[in-house]
Amino acid sequence: MKYQVGEVGRIILARFEDGEEVLENLADIVRKEDLRASVFYLLGGITDARIVVGPDDDKTRPPKPVWKEVMESHETLGIGTIFWYENEPRIHFHGSYGKFDSAKTGCLRDKGKTFIVMEAIIIEIMGVNAVRDLDSVTNMVLLKLR
Repeated sequence: MKYQVGEVGRIILARFEDGEEVLENLADIVRKEDLRASVFYLLGGITDARIVVGPDDDKTRPPKPVWKEVMESHETLGIGTIFWYENEPRIHFHGSYGKFDSAKTGCLRDKGKTFIVMEAIIIEIMGVNAVRDLDSVTNMVLLKLR
């Protein structure tokens, strides 16, 4: 285990409008505000999304992701982190997506549009030295504490 101790910096509250891309909006805010490390919460509606619900099997490296579509409107609640990989912010978000009596939980990676409204609370983490870096075993861009 590796860890660092930091402090809370700025807190940003954002509202994404109907049809706006969730991950693109988050990345735009992070670039504009020059947030180097942050944690965020999302709550609201999502549609036209793709999530990863796990690897195809637990032994294969790199893991083969299993994708699920979230095509109709779903209620969404989740938490994520944003750290930089080279010159771009990289978002890691796990959420639950529900409609009626059906629920899915997974990692929003590819796309996802706001359905009516999505609220984001972004909390800047100050005083840590963390980035994302390509892991050669998993072929994934993972958190690295320097």
